[in-house]
Amino acid sequence: MLNELSWFKAVLKVLVLPPTSLVLVALVALLASRRWPRTGRTIAAVALLGLLAMSLPIVAGALDAALSPPAPFTAAAAANAKAIVVLAGGARRYAAEYNGDTLSALSLERIRYGARVAKATGLPVLVSGGAPQRGAAEAELMRDALERELGVPVRWVEHASRNTHENAVLSAAILRGAGIRRVVLVTHGFDMRRATAEFASQGIEVVPAATGLTIPHPVGWRDFVPQFEAFRLSYFAVYEILGNAAMGWGLSP
Repeated sequence: MLNELSWFKAVLKVLVLPPTSLVLVALVALLASRRWPRTGRTIAAVALLGLLAMSLPIVAGALDAALSPPAPFTAAAAANAKAIVVLAGGARRYAAEYNGDTLSALSLERIRYGARVAKATGLPVLVSGGAPQRGAAEAELMRDALERELGVPVRWVEHASRNTHENAVLSAAILRGAGIRRVVLVTHGFDMRRATAEFASQGIEVVPAATGLTIPHPVGWRDFVPQFEAFRLSYFAVYEILGNAAMGWGLSP
């Protein structure tokens, strides 16, 4: 039953999120245009323009800023925090150069910033992330990279979670067992709002330490040129917007 539910959620995620959702809307609208020419073509055009807009840095940046904390983390904000929690952001499976699984770009960004926060605060580290697609648990890959490559010891490894909700539930159980109720949470800015709410629901107070933030800068012509990285950021932002909505409805994406 659990595998069937996971499979259903994975398929639903593909269908609801761009680019698949917008491409499907455009295709259906074009088919419908045989009967309703103006309406069908208009809907198809809007869907395709949506794809284009998501690939613009100006749009991606606005979506990310709407979700991210307003200011970067400072060590002073960690007063009374007793641990650092770093959330996994995925893994690369079957990486030839590593002879197996390794961390994705998102996870690498998180552990790098987590190492910076750990060295600035001296707090013990918990890494959280299972293996939603089988293979090595993401938390174990994070621990190995932190300890062997970044020189930061990891005290706790939560290696069973498959999503942000389970990150919070299973990490909170470890933290409460250690008498910890306030932590510095490391994840990407676009993920911070939902992650903070999930940990708060488990009785854990969060000091946000978001990575992926940008310094305000003048808008230039490149901000209006489609880029893959911009679309990628828009994708994550849309996912989090839908995730926040689902959490408000009592669901866990």
